[in-house]
Amino acid sequence: MDICVFLSAADLDERYTTAAHEFAELLGKGGHTLVWGGSDAGLMKVVADGVQAAGGRLVGISVEFLQHKARPGCDEMVVARDLAERKAQLLARADAIVVMVGGTGTLDEATEILELKKHGLHTKPVVLLNTAGFYDGLKQQFRRMDEEGFLPLPLTELVFFAEDAVSALAYLEESAGIR
Repeated sequence: MDICVFLSAADLDERYTTAAHEFAELLGKGGHTLVWGGSDAGLMKVVADGVQAAGGRLVGISVEFLQHKARPGCDEMVVARDLAERKAQLLARADAIVVMVGGTGTLDEATEILELKKHGLHTKPVVLLNTAGFYDGLKQQFRRMDEEGFLPLPLTELVFFAEDAVSALAYLEESAGIR
């Protein structure tokens, strides 16, 4: 399965890097392909290193203005013209999406993917990996949106909140009929 992972390129605390490495190992050992922003920095590097070390494939989709941070030695590296094109290519190349911890860029990617799913423009499973409770506030907000009628489909059909790497990958594999 080709799994797009949205995440930070920042160097982060061990509570995030350990969880990211665990998820990466599961992806690689499961024979999955990581489709990601292509950066060789921060948490993106941690995940790419883990997937590659565990035998998985790497498909990076960088962007022109960040090409200098692109990871060498990928199975495939694409350079998009801008962020909008990169997001479109990431979605097109993925069978499923995982949103890990990140900043405004990650949040932008996550909300766009969810908006497209809400409108039926894709049906791919989406997981928010809630490492160390990072997305607790967002989870609460989504529940409120669901309860107050702001979502045209139930929250459970839009996104799955996983508390750990094992449940995130199990959900994706079950959704794809792999288990």
